[in-house]
Amino acid sequence: MHLKRFRSTNVRDALRAVREEFGPRALVLSTQMVQARGWRGLMGVREVEITAAAEREASDDRPAPSENRQPAQPDGLTAQLLAAGLDRGLAEEIASSIPAKKRRGATTANLRDALAHRLAELAAVDDAYARAEVFIGPPGAGKTTSIAKIAAQERARNGQRLALLAADGFRIGAVEQLQAYADILDTPFRVARTADDLHAALDTKMRMPVLVDTAGRSPSDRAARELFDVVAGAPGVRTHLVMPAGTSASAARRILDRYADAKPSRLLLTKLDEAESLSPLVSVLHEWQLPISYVGTGQRVPEDLSRATPAFLAASVLGETSPYSASLS
Repeated sequence: MHLKRFRSTNVRDALRAVREEFGPRALVLSTQMVQARGWRGLMGVREVEITAAAEREASDDRPAPSENRQPAQPDGLTAQLLAAGLDRGLAEEIASSIPAKKRRGATTANLRDALAHRLAELAAVDDAYARAEVFIGPPGAGKTTSIAKIAAQERARNGQRLALLAADGFRIGAVEQLQAYADILDTPFRVARTADDLHAALDTKMRMPVLVDTAGRSPSDRAARELFDVVAGAPGVRTHLVMPAGTSASAARRILDRYADAKPSRLLLTKLDEAESLSPLVSVLHEWQLPISYVGTGQRVPEDLSRATPAFLAASVLGETSPYSASLS
């Protein structure tokens, strides 16, 4: 077998390079995101790296290895999913779900539909808001902007106002930023600087659902832990863990573990426009069984936010979703 690594800015171009050099029967062994070479890598740019293999032609004096020693070669559909970054087991499961008579001529749409069916359990189906929607997560994940998008979309599309509550007394400008959004949307705004303030706010009978922005601090911080304890114990609260879509699988596991005590029931993924696809996170999310509520696709408020439908998640895993064409559905 001849092994070679192929790099490109996206999975489609990397897979095309594999096929051009090795042909349609190339074996895709792994797909991962790596730091770009040279100055681009120093600037934080990442690339797709595919490790592929092709069988060498046997020489007259050196017989080819017996077939039973060769790894099973994926079919075209499985190879596409492997190239998109899914692990082999899930890729084979999804490809095999397409009826055999349709697999040879299967289109990208067929593959997307099969993937959407498999990812349906990861898409939250909530239509109504909880009494309080609380957003937690690491610093810089995009909590405040995501809250503003949700509130602005709800006001523009359904005419409903959602109250905003800032439980972030640590970050400079955090309260002012959320208050500015509340002023623009003409919606109620409150501040909870301590765990007692937050407990009192969540215990108050509210005329409308409230979106709660929390501090982006480590759960090991005492003040942050007190806030999370309040959130975890309050009735009528739904908690969203906010995490960038480009988070690596290992980092995602660490984040999920660190914030487990806050008992999040939803995941909100941000910055899809900065990630190649959602595929590196799929196996992790299946492990944790944490449904995705929204996906942020850019910085624009309120446009760049989409409900996490199965179809949208499938397109995102395949790297097909344009960050500027996503719509809430």
